[in-house]
Amino acid sequence: MKRLPEALAAHVATGETTLCRAWRVTCRDGFRLGFTEHDQKLTFDGTQFEPGTGFAATEASAASGLAAPGAEVRGGFSSDAITEADLAAGRYDGARVELFLVNWQAAQEQHALMSVQEMGEVSRAGPGFSAELRSFAHRLQQPEGRIYNRRCDADLGDGRCRVDMGAANRRVTGTIAEVLSADRLTVSGLPALTDGHFRLGHLRFDEGLLSGKRLAIEESGAAADDLVTLRLWLPLEARPNPGDAVTLTVGCDKSFSTCRAKFANQLNFRGFPHMPGSDFAYSYVSGDSTHDGGVLYD
Repeated sequence: MKRLPEALAAHVATGETTLCRAWRVTCRDGFRLGFTEHDQKLTFDGTQFEPGTGFAATEASAASGLAAPGAEVRGGFSSDAITEADLAAGRYDGARVELFLVNWQAAQEQHALMSVQEMGEVSRAGPGFSAELRSFAHRLQQPEGRIYNRRCDADLGDGRCRVDMGAANRRVTGTIAEVLSADRLTVSGLPALTDGHFRLGHLRFDEGLLSGKRLAIEESGAAADDLVTLRLWLPLEARPNPGDAVTLTVGCDKSFSTCRAKFANQLNFRGFPHMPGSDFAYSYVSGDSTHDGGVLYD
């Protein structure tokens, strides 16, 4: 049971209250915002809570045990603090959201933290947005540890993989030349590279509106007239400007054959290449297949 501070509890007990709710949003980069449903600014706990342009909350549910109850907040872009560009760039993804119950007549002395949640999926529609609020219990539903898989579960170049990403043309810099569509763009300033050099790799924006954003590359073409065309797995949520600096890294399909042939890194392969796949479990012996117990890879 939530226990209110003595002064706030006494105010609630009178039956004639001046209560409102307030939300404090702390982004992963440390940026902090405060909002309230009251019609005047409130200041407490080192934060100023803005009225009128903040959140409106939906009904919330709670349950005992380890279930992960959720709620939703909605708002608009009328506040200078919340911009459509920041939402599109994912600035609020995973932000910490604190809900306070406040006596707006004595906010500094009479407020109570009611819940702490995490901002999940954010969707936009017209002039407004809605954001899912998740209990921290949802983290208990995330997979932990390793999974037996034929493919590698390390990230290319990390401490487990150990591939030297500083080798020639594995990580190169360039600039955005043109945005062809939401998921296709061209990059200039790159060395002459073969078709598919950056396939399954990553594009990181080093400046501009999307600075720090890292996107997966589905396909990359060969260099032509100092330009390389990239197709991304997901569409761009904001349009970068020509001339924005980017860094491109090569990719890996996580197979043992690629690890050995492309990177000569088979000793550090973090998968289980001899493990039969699900298709093997459903197969049957025929004259065209060999089931002699031999290894799948040399």
